[in-house]
Amino acid sequence: MNQRITRISSSVTGLAADPAPALRFSVPLSATRRGARLARLLATEQLRSWGLPLDPMRLIVAELAANAVQHGRVPGRSFRLVLAVTRPATLRIEVTDTRGDRLPARTPGVGGSLAESGRGLLIVAELADRWGVEEGPVPCKTVWAEIGLAPVP
Repeated sequence: MNQRITRISSSVTGLAADPAPALRFSVPLSATRRGARLARLLATEQLRSWGLPLDPMRLIVAELAANAVQHGRVPGRSFRLVLAVTRPATLRIEVTDTRGDRLPARTPGVGGSLAESGRGLLIVAELADRWGVEEGPVPCKTVWAEIGLAPVP
């Protein structure tokens, strides 16, 4: 069963429990559709270079980056993608945008209609072991997802 967790804090990040992740990748990207596509491509190459499976990680990156571009965009400001392998073997995906005033909805829309959009975080919730939102530092927010990695034999 997937757990959805929301941690809201302006001073504690999800990596606070492990201040030195085993592997870390961080890159700022333009808050455009091209930037969201580049986030997915860069994540794919980084995961490949670390010898990690590509799916479902790249799908989660694609959803979080698309949300940052669509809902978290501020003209002239970028979003940041972070991939980190923490201890114990967990991949943490973070996407930080500059619209801290617009937090993602934790539940689907009312009525169950077949909308063209609005299902991205439902996909993230199904694919990730945990996910949540952290506010701050102002004006930012970070949407994160974690996936346990299978131990290497």
